[in-house]
Amino acid sequence: MTKLSPRANKELRLALQLIGLGFFVLPPAVYTVGLQVVGDYTDDGGLWALTSSIWLEFIRLNPMALLLVLSPYLIIQTFRFSYYFRHKK
Repeated sequence: MTKLSPRANKELRLALQLIGLGFFVLPPAVYTVGLQVVGDYTDDGGLWALTSSIWLEFIRLNPMALLLVLSPYLIIQTFRFSYYFRHKK
């Protein structure tokens, strides 16, 4: 098995943490915000139904579920790239 460089190891940990955030924290956050903004609009299972639906659609490679789950990682990477190109001289 190939050992990762310290930089690659750091990047992999960052990616896994941010994708984990998108996978486990964002669905309940979306549900909570939806309750505050829209209110209780259906009797389709609540938080668990929404979370399992997002997970299933992520596995099915639905673009919206992929965007939701990967958004923390993509946002951080966008900031990092913009910082890099802005300060590169």
